[in-house]
Amino acid sequence: MTATARVGEFEQMRPHLLSVAYRLTGTVADAEDIVQDAWLRWAANPGTAVNDLKAWLTTVVSRLALDRLRSAAHRRETYVGEWLPEPVVTGFDRDDPLAAVVAGEDARFAAMVVLENLTPDQRVAFVLHDGFAVPFSEIAEILGSTPESARQLASRARRAVSSAPPPAPEHAEVVGRLLAAMASADLDAVVSLLHPDVTFTGDSNRKAPTAARVIHGRDKVARFLLGLAAKYGPDRLLGSSVPALVNGELGVYSPGAGATDDAPAIMPRIQALTVRDGTVVAIYDVANPDKFTGSPLR
Repeated sequence: MTATARVGEFEQMRPHLLSVAYRLTGTVADAEDIVQDAWLRWAANPGTAVNDLKAWLTTVVSRLALDRLRSAAHRRETYVGEWLPEPVVTGFDRDDPLAAVVAGEDARFAAMVVLENLTPDQRVAFVLHDGFAVPFSEIAEILGSTPESARQLASRARRAVSSAPPPAPEHAEVVGRLLAAMASADLDAVVSLLHPDVTFTGDSNRKAPTAARVIHGRDKVARFLLGLAAKYGPDRLLGSSVPALVNGELGVYSPGAGATDDAPAIMPRIQALTVRDGTVVAIYDVANPDKFTGSPLR
């Protein structure tokens, strides 16, 4: 196989490999690094005989991702505040290269948040088996365990992941109504569109303003949202926000806005929302610029 043919064959598999790596690590930056590393390993051994290149590269990517997951716990010990996955922001054009990476319910932001609570081995076993139909015998080799152990890990992960709300057909409508209610500073309307158990989770690592701790309950979340609108000005705040697909579902990204005589600067951020029972049950505010790799803010 010529070098050009090898590059072409690998590029055909890149979306699949990025999908695997992103689901395993939760960050676009790590996923891109891992896929590039997999390419370098394959390119460095042109004489290597591989019967099933897709399976071989998936294994390489999974092992690299597992190494990152196992070392991530130490890095997060020094992280300030809540940790959220890195969102993937795309336009409504399905030809966006990143759209393929988050295609499918298992890459919704709510599902990715739940994956963050799994152990590295649970995450690998679950994602590879349930998401990509990798046999437990192959997963066991990646984990250095037995097929039965890999099966049990995936089962425990599956029970945990089942807690994530399923996709809501009314998601876009509810999010649009919430944004409109915020624009009009209508407290009652905002409250009515929030689930009684709604949470607001901010992630900034102290690099941008957001909620320092998780906010619980619709009254507190509503007042927090309208407080932001009052601080920055509802027209400026919403005027700097652009509806976009965040991990395949309607969310908001804001490139930010400069300070004015009457209001402070608006820092860039990405917001993912989860809808349940016709109301917003979770708002995730990613304001850490280090997590903008998968967005137009990169």
